[in-house]
Amino acid sequence: MASPRSRLALLFAAVVAAILVAITACGKQAPRAAAPSSSPTPAATAAPATPSPGGDPAARAAALVGTLSDEQLAGQVLMPYAYGSSATKVTPASAAGNQKLGKVDTPAQMIQKYHLGGLILVGFSADDPTSTNQATTNVDNPKQITELTGGLQQAAGGTAPIFIGTDQEFGTVTRIKDGVTLLPSAMALGAGGNPAGTQQGWKVAGDELRAMGLNVDFAPDADVLGTADGGVIGSRSFGSDPRAVSDQVAASVRGLQSAGVAATLKHFPGHGSTPSDSHTDLPVIGKSRADLDKVDLAPFRSGIDAGAQMVMSGHLDVKSIEPGVPASFSHKALVDVLRGQLGFKGVVVSDALNMAPAEKWPAGEAAVRALNAGNDLLLMPPNVGAAHQGLVDGLHNGSLKKERLVEAATRDLTLRFTLADARTGGQNVPASQAHLDVAGGLAAAAVTQLRGQCGAPMQGPVSVTASGGRDTAKATLERALKAEGVRVVPSGGRVVHLVGYGDGAGDLNQAADTTVGMDTPYVLGGAKSPNVLATYSSTPGSLKALAKVLAGKQKPTGKSPVAVSGLPRSVC
Repeated sequence: MASPRSRLALLFAAVVAAILVAITACGKQAPRAAAPSSSPTPAATAAPATPSPGGDPAARAAALVGTLSDEQLAGQVLMPYAYGSSATKVTPASAAGNQKLGKVDTPAQMIQKYHLGGLILVGFSADDPTSTNQATTNVDNPKQITELTGGLQQAAGGTAPIFIGTDQEFGTVTRIKDGVTLLPSAMALGAGGNPAGTQQGWKVAGDELRAMGLNVDFAPDADVLGTADGGVIGSRSFGSDPRAVSDQVAASVRGLQSAGVAATLKHFPGHGSTPSDSHTDLPVIGKSRADLDKVDLAPFRSGIDAGAQMVMSGHLDVKSIEPGVPASFSHKALVDVLRGQLGFKGVVVSDALNMAPAEKWPAGEAAVRALNAGNDLLLMPPNVGAAHQGLVDGLHNGSLKKERLVEAATRDLTLRFTLADARTGGQNVPASQAHLDVAGGLAAAAVTQLRGQCGAPMQGPVSVTASGGRDTAKATLERALKAEGVRVVPSGGRVVHLVGYGDGAGDLNQAADTTVGMDTPYVLGGAKSPNVLATYSSTPGSLKALAKVLAGKQKPTGKSPVAVSGLPRSVC
């Protein structure tokens, strides 16, 4: 049986052949679409011809691309965000935001005016390291999201389904939180050390995303941690061992894509060895090429071999590839290394173009540069109209070759048709009991004891304290302890202290009997408590599993996927 990589190679070869035949036969540029009116027609229906449904996705993509004008082609490679929780009905504030982004009022109008190839659903919360470029929130609950995605696809016109994606990594980067199954963080899955379980969990996630109308998840994070404190990536990573991370990444890809949702490996070629944040700075990766190949590229190679349909390019200055140039704008990184060395044949999507390293250029110039570097899909341009016009102008002034735009649009459309044709089955009801049970099992497998007697129950009444901003987690653990028969008191007794994302030594309670880390475990190295545990996550499932361990009803079988100063990976 052919590998996913070889099948993709044959598929793309067929696409290129079809395009060359079309160009040779026609010998002229496709006509431009008429300028959009105040009530634009759907993007796909503006095309002069419509490929028949069914058949090979690559052939259908090539046929459609051959009918598109420059303006339509330019839109096919854009995947911005928009304001509003509905495709067609938005608040005045959301309309104002969309006017600023693209001189339209609604998400539907944005899709139609610019012939978009996709739209990303965004959102943020206080404990989200990516919140700096999330200007709005348009995800609330499964019913609202399903209606929104349906409206977005309807706006696209039906000829070619668009990408609708989000960053559903779980842990600190979780866009959809209400009414869905919440897996524990990637680091928690790394602590559980069971790739088969990880695959099952990501199948659950994929089923629920697909049921809500999403077909792309910008996950899993393929970064290998290489800093002493986890850096900016932290618990978004599966850990610090390249081989273990590779296994987890491959399992995540298989799980998501078995549900008909494209998985996205990020942040190529690896963001795990820098403390700086590419949202606000251009991180520098100074390691040797040999170390990069051995460590950072290993999970990307594994994910590609598992069939990953997307890879996200990172805003990273990788000195051993092209010094001074962000990988997201580096032809050497995206074409020579990603496609040449690693053999990736799928869609390369840029990290958000509204992040600081990409905003050093005007939106139109950045779009052209990113496409020329080898990206096929441009994510979250800061100005949709300017990015679109920049691509069209690039075609006319020669800074962007038509062949490069056709290649990118064809890759995108091939994957869009492939996802639309995907046949999925099984349980896909968000937050069904079967799904919650899977997530609960993964959370239980992650709980790790780093100090103390393995699995010994707490004696006497228990009180729970927490660092600032952890009131929800505190209340959840208190309820879970009571459900396990533990006597919980407002203060005194045996103290269980919770710390989480972003906490440091000053957030520890050195008088606590037990200290629990709900994010990266590094801070636990400074805890004086006789008992130290880690859940790596603060989901209800993680805290219920912790309660069972504290009650002596479950052994903490996890092993820390990163080294913590002064502590073993596990005492069990």
